[in-house]
Amino acid sequence: MRIPLDLAETLAAIVDEGSLDAAAARLHLTPSAVSQRLKTLEHQVGRVLLVRSKPARPTQAGQAVLRLARQLALLEHETLAELGADEPSAAPISVPLAVNADSLGTWFLAPLAELSRTHNVVFDLHRDDQDFTAGLLESGTVMGAVTSRARPVPGCRVVPLGVMRYEAVATAGFVRRWLPDGPTKAALAAAPVVYFDRRDELQSQWLAERGVDPALPPRHFVPASADYAQAVLIGLGWGLLQPTQSADALAAGHLVRLGGATVEVELYWQQWNLHSPLLDAIAAEIVEQAASAQLPVASR
Repeated sequence: MRIPLDLAETLAAIVDEGSLDAAAARLHLTPSAVSQRLKTLEHQVGRVLLVRSKPARPTQAGQAVLRLARQLALLEHETLAELGADEPSAAPISVPLAVNADSLGTWFLAPLAELSRTHNVVFDLHRDDQDFTAGLLESGTVMGAVTSRARPVPGCRVVPLGVMRYEAVATAGFVRRWLPDGPTKAALAAAPVVYFDRRDELQSQWLAERGVDPALPPRHFVPASADYAQAVLIGLGWGLLQPTQSADALAAGHLVRLGGATVEVELYWQQWNLHSPLLDAIAAEIVEQAASAQLPVASR
């Protein structure tokens, strides 16, 4: 059995664009031609490859073909470059990567900007919680990911990046209103807290370590890194911030520390285990930038 490259690329286009119609526009084909390509591919592999939902998503078998399509596109791009056939006017290779919001909002974009100056590449970033980005590697959606998962995803290699550290803080006015006697269990159970989204477990972890049921406090959800920090800075609730987000306000006395243990999130870079100069360059830049951002090693 062979999997034709153009058919695999068609599946990738459908997944990337979310529908057959959008994939047809990208591939300069009619929707019926895209549908026929998909049917041909599913017939050849003997599996259903796509869930016809909105947006369309690959089945488990489709994920395997999707990974193949992305790997073949990357290898073809690099082979053409090695042969000198990759002209400056040629379309850049699109590299999908997954990253957590706080890395994206602080240090992650700088290495991508440097890579875009030296390589014919564009980046398709997928933002998700660091505990879930590895799943995007497993599905074939991305080629590399910043993740909290130390164990390599099958077919991938892993490099430690360091840790992101968070401490519980609140405005002085918030503390006077909600925590006048300090962060006692009773006060923390009633004080509003800012969560990033419903997958965010950092505040729950901190509360549990203080003996507080995380389900009790009222929750605000602010799903953007900079806006999350701003929500804490204006007193919407207390929250966990990185030192880079809170240092100035702490020094000025606008924010105060609530105490308790610092929450550490270990980060790793995982990417497909391919012999790929481009992926190796991406990994080198990201690891170097993580070191420049002074992500410390985990405390033991």
